Parts: sequence; C-alpha cells; structure tokens
Amino acid sequence: METITATRFGGPEVLEPVTLPTPDPDEGQLRVDVAFAGVGWLDTLIRRGDAPPGFAVTPPYVPGGAVAGTVTALGPGVAEDWLGARVVTRASGGGYADTAIADAGFTFRVPDGLGLPEALAVLDDGSTAVALLERTPVAAGDDVLVLPGVGGLGSLLVQLARDATVIAAVRGPEKVKLAQRMGVQAVDYGEPDWATRAPAVDVVFDGVGGPLGAEAASLLRDGGRYSGYGMSSGTPTTLSSRDRRRLTSVVDMSQLPEFWPETPRRVRSALRLTAAGRLVPLIGRTYPLAEAAAAHTDFEERRVTGKILLRL
Repeated sequence: METITATRFGGPEVLEPVTLPTPDPDEGQLRVDVAFAGVGWLDTLIRRGDAPPGFAVTPPYVPGGAVAGTVTALGPGVAEDWLGARVVTRASGGGYADTAIADAGFTFRVPDGLGLPEALAVLDDGSTAVALLERTPVAAGDDVLVLPGVGGLGSLLVQLARDATVIAAVRGPEKVKLAQRMGVQAVDYGEPDWATRAPAVDVVFDGVGGPLGAEAASLLRDGGRYSGYGMSSGTPTTLSSRDRRRLTSVVDMSQLPEFWPETPRRVRSALRLTAAGRLVPLIGRTYPLAEAAAAHTDFEERRVTGKILLRL
C-alpha cells in the first residue's frame, strides 16, 4: 500500500512517501479502501515529537487516523453486510495511506446522500462538539463566545449552539466576513486590545489556549462557564484565581478523555445531523496524499480556514 510515513521527528519535510505491505484484517477488524484522510492538530504535534501523554510513537510511523472510504475485506467475526459499505473510522496503523485496517466496533456507516469528505469532517470534530455542549450546555438567552469560531471544530460548535447568541472569535477581516455569512456575530482577536471591545458573555469555548484563552475567559460574566478543549497556541489557558472564584463551571482539556466512552453515540449523532443539513462542516482545503507535507505546513501556519483533508 502507498503511505506517507514520518521517517523521524521534525518539520513537515519528514513526511515521505513509503510503500508498505498491504495488511489483512484480524478478528473483529475490516479493511478500508481509503478515499480521504483527515489532518489534525494532534498529527502535527506527534510529528514534531511533542505528543501529549498517551499518544507517543516511535518513528518511522504512518501519521493520522481518521479516514473515510469503502470496506473491501473483513476479518473473522465481522458481519458480511459491512462489505462494500461507505464508512468513516479510525485506522489502527495510521491514516495517511490508501488502505486502512480498523476495528469494526469503531466504524460508522455514512448515511445515504452524505459525501465522504463531509462525513469525515465530523468524525472527530462533530462528536467532540456534541460532547462539549453536553458537558457545558447553552440555552436561549446565553451569550456564547467560541474561540476560534471558524475552524473545523469551532464552526461546528457555532452551528450547534445556535439557540444561544453566538459570537465567533476569529483572526482577520476575511474570517470576520466568513463568520457573518454563517449568521453569527464576530470579533477579531487579531486587533489590539480586542477583548476590551468585545461583549461580556455567559459561556466561553476555548480551543486556542495561552494568553488569548485567558483574554476570552476575562469576558465571562460572574457566574459564567468556561470550557477549554484545545491549545493551538501551544500552551493551555491559565485562569486567574479571581476568574475561578467567580465562575460557576470551569472545565479544561482534562474533560476530553472523559468523552471517549460515549464517542460512538456522538459520532452517529453528528453524522445524522450532517446528513439532515443541521451541521455543515467547513472544509478548508483538500490535498493529494503526496502533498501531506504541504498540508502540515499550511495547517501550522494557519493558511487554511476549516478542516484539512488528504485525497487518495
């Protein structure tokens, strides 16, 4: 099979095309002819050698995990009706490849009428967005800030929280216009002293962390709720003791592992919502598999708005 392999830790240049033997599925597994693979923030951290606890690997390895495609082979114990199904799943040996092996128990049929790219775009981000709103619910009358508001996950949070008044925190006038086209208010955190001009809010969803996350948290009214789910800035948000005392709910990235047991239910929910048009994933750019290094470069330099995919 054709793969992109990280031959060592380092910059995007360590991603190289490598041909490996095509694997066969074992008990409870299936093989997928991959059409699209997802590129995420975690992929870039692992490639640099900065993997969070629990995600460490030893090069050489095939990056990624989230894939969409068609089931072409079944291992023992897997029902025959999976054969030929369009699915999204997580590859057990890495997703940057034209073939993937996955556990049947964590493979999901793509609803009729839903494209594979759109289904893949909500496999991780959609289920996480559903989980975040279950952990920190919002309601009509709430003012909610989503930081960042037009990324792959942020744009889904913005859509799912529509019962509230949503403000998308974005960088640059083009992203402000994009958020407005999505039907929500926007603030530009790239402007100096942006937080002094932003409105007070009841809930903050923070996927950036660092000083920006702390500035966003400062906008919370007394009794507000803070939910941290990422640190694309490179560091998590540190809340002041004053903020912690005045807020009714503070959850940080430690909430993410708590979501895992219920992930299958949430993936199915996200797929149903997307098939029904309730969620419209923002796909920023799709690259050929051979251009995985360029995809990582553009991801890290924030040249693309929305979900980045690789096309096989």
